[in-house]
Amino acid sequence: MTEQKTETALSSDPTEVRRQKLDQLRKTVGDVYPAHFHRTMTNAEFAEKYAGLEPDQESDDIITVAGRVYSSRNSGMFMDIHDASGKIQIFSHKDMTPEEARALLPMIDLGDIIGVKGQVRRTKRGELTINAHEIIMLTKTLLPMPEKYHGLADIELRYRKRHLDLLTNEDSKLRFQQRSRIISGVRRFMEGDGFMEVETPMLQTVYGGATAEPFKTHHNTLKMDMYLRIAPELFLKRTLVSGLSDKVFEINRNFRNEGVSTRHNPEFTMMECYWAYADYEDIMDLVERMFSELAMSLHGTTEVPYGDKVLSFKGPFRRISMPGAVKEKTGIDFLAIKTDEEARAAARHAGFEVEKDATWGECLAFVFEETVEGDLIQPAHVIHFPKDISPFAKEVPGEPRLVERFETYVNGWELGNAFSELNDPEEQRGRMVEQLTQAHARGEKEKALDEEFLDAMDQGMPPAGGLGIGVDRLVMVLTNAPSIRDVILFPARRNKAD
Repeated sequence: MTEQKTETALSSDPTEVRRQKLDQLRKTVGDVYPAHFHRTMTNAEFAEKYAGLEPDQESDDIITVAGRVYSSRNSGMFMDIHDASGKIQIFSHKDMTPEEARALLPMIDLGDIIGVKGQVRRTKRGELTINAHEIIMLTKTLLPMPEKYHGLADIELRYRKRHLDLLTNEDSKLRFQQRSRIISGVRRFMEGDGFMEVETPMLQTVYGGATAEPFKTHHNTLKMDMYLRIAPELFLKRTLVSGLSDKVFEINRNFRNEGVSTRHNPEFTMMECYWAYADYEDIMDLVERMFSELAMSLHGTTEVPYGDKVLSFKGPFRRISMPGAVKEKTGIDFLAIKTDEEARAAARHAGFEVEKDATWGECLAFVFEETVEGDLIQPAHVIHFPKDISPFAKEVPGEPRLVERFETYVNGWELGNAFSELNDPEEQRGRMVEQLTQAHARGEKEKALDEEFLDAMDQGMPPAGGLGIGVDRLVMVLTNAPSIRDVILFPARRNKAD
């Protein structure tokens, strides 16, 4: 986009030009930032209402619209203004536009927000247009619009100044509109399936429900350290104990003080739910129905393009066991291996560098991540995880080293994690104590046992299936986004000085 020539006539500095125009506008029109402006319709409503108007026809209707000026031609005689729903062409000519309104045109720059009242017509070329009778300055902008923003090489600027990205990049704007639709769709789906939405604390005195490094803060009044939650799991389970509802869910923000990548942001969104008297098989069906419904709502089909691939969200998804997938890929039969030492030896013999104290399950999970995970392009459920990395899941009958857990993979990424939830309070305590001992051995000295959660478990939690879905990654695959930063409005960034 290029600035109007009227600016260069005043100064070589576009920002200074705009300030000079602002001063002139204050003297001539007074309030350049009015508190109220009432339009009669949005730009999209305008386009829909007058879609049947023939070329070179006028309507007797007088309407009022508003928007940001994106282009200006013939010294402002033709302007395109955009609101959140679309654009309208504005035509200002001495035959229908009063001198007072036309006098404003030299003071209008690209990016300014104006209101227009006028008569509807369609030009000979078929462009819906408003013949301006009145023009009102609603916001004088002090910075020029970005030039050629579509081709901007500095992607970091798009993330740091998201308002400019959305102002000038229709693809980015559409993606965030789709994100809103996806989150609304998840909520409607869960409510339609009988789930009750609840809210649990973001500030917690004991962090848990997942293995991650927390963000720490301090409460001045209570004089105590607190943590931003890494997961809502333990509070949601306490809700299930309460009998408030047999089905609860929360669309929640979580915070993990860990790495940043194309798939990780320290602040992220999840949908987590718990369903009494259900198991992980029921949850698999729920995931398939939800993903299919979201794809249909967004694209009108379950076939969704991502990069050079087409992802099929039509259920049922493929189901594969973690030990079976690893055996097929590497030849290592972890189910035939009895001890941690043998598991480490088998992994190392196959060329994998596992930790010196890695357990049987950690070795299995590591080899899976290295060899299988990246090939799971089409939606698939990976079932039967090792118990020693799944402290909240029930054992697989007949195989005590595995649990009734699955993760849903799409495009090589984990999108969902689900269990048949452990509800034996004594076994739950034992597993959490073991997990705490391991955390302390790793140097996580602030990690503590959540006695309030364990007290609730002693009260009795019904058998249940539980699920967590990474909303940001789900949005990525449904909107063809290459990075998580493309689907989070304001992703975590380093300070500009750094």
